[in-house]
Amino acid sequence: MMHVKNSPFYKEAIQEINYPFGDFYLFENFVIGEIKADIVFTWADHGQKVVEELTDLYGENGKGLVYITNRVNSYSVVPSDWINFYKLSYQLKGYAVVSYSSKGLLNSFLEKIFMRNTWHSFEKLENAISWAKSLSEIKGTAA
Repeated sequence: MMHVKNSPFYKEAIQEINYPFGDFYLFENFVIGEIKADIVFTWADHGQKVVEELTDLYGENGKGLVYITNRVNSYSVVPSDWINFYKLSYQLKGYAVVSYSSKGLLNSFLEKIFMRNTWHSFEKLENAISWAKSLSEIKGTAA
């Protein structure tokens, strides 16, 4: 398990945002989120706040961003809440899940059902970052 803060990638982050429920590391074309243990991550309590702040910081609706969720802690997500994300016309170029357990990887496949963009799962943070960087090189909107 590799936390962003303890990785060689941390020095590349342009900003770090800390919430009571998780930490988000902002890079040029991608964001890495690390949600804290035992959180039930919902749109109303967490997602909307993060998305609005990131939209303000990046100056768009997310269409050029890749989001990586680095699941270093055990927490829950309400997958159907992604519908709220799309209802408000937010977009992502890609979405990646880094999971360090087979159970976490299986749970991430449920989320994939609700995704409308390029989705991938990884077992190592560095592979997810490489993937995000490669997607960022592709011109246009959602891949």
